[in-house]
Amino acid sequence: MTPLSGARSSFVEHLAEVAPEALVFRASEGAADVPHGTTIVAVAFDGGVLLAGDRRATMGNLIAQRDIVKTFVTDELTAVGIAGTAGIAKQIVKLFTVELEHYEKIEGVPLTFEGKANRLAGMVRSNFGAALQGLVAVPLLVGFDEAQARGRIVSYDVTGDWHDEVGYHSIGSGSAWAKSSIKKRFRPGLDADGALDVAAEALFDAADDDTATGGPDVLRKLYPTAVVITSDGAVEVAEEDVAAATDRVIAARGAQA
Repeated sequence: MTPLSGARSSFVEHLAEVAPEALVFRASEGAADVPHGTTIVAVAFDGGVLLAGDRRATMGNLIAQRDIVKTFVTDELTAVGIAGTAGIAKQIVKLFTVELEHYEKIEGVPLTFEGKANRLAGMVRSNFGAALQGLVAVPLLVGFDEAQARGRIVSYDVTGDWHDEVGYHSIGSGSAWAKSSIKKRFRPGLDADGALDVAAEALFDAADDDTATGGPDVLRKLYPTAVVITSDGAVEVAEEDVAAATDRVIAARGAQA
């Protein structure tokens, strides 16, 4: 693909010129009364990485939504999970997705994984003013790094600083319980199915202790969402596969009771 002359490779820079208001995140007096996403987990396995998230959004002590989606495929080899203020986090993900597509169209090649991590960092950093007023939005980036031939997990803080995580990670209000759960079951050499089982149990444990994390809702048939990424690409895990993994966790807990 031949790069287009005279065009900016950064969609964010282009947007800053033609519609800067689209990049401004302004907090309001009602900052506490907006939906918040909760727990996201990422688990690396041989040849790739898995991202999963629960389905609950909360607004103070209320359940704002029971079926929110917090895991998003952003291009062929990356995905993002969100925690924090849902509206702002979703806007960041949408902008990031367009940014990756725009860069590839202009430059003729996709961004490297490092480049993607840095672009997302800039978007998180642009929300820092709103974060100081309570509208925190934090992503968890996962993807397959072709240069290193492995799955990678990248976490962010509210300033946009990012770090490589080894093996697994979790963000959101239930992350402490999720990471404790993963720590017991994670091992090098997992396959994709094993990673899904580990993630399903981690989200189950987080929901058991954190009221802002939604557990599996068998009555409404609402289960976590998940994305698997390998060198072949990013694929959303079928709902029946996630349900089966969750049912295995429930059955195992029932046997222990």
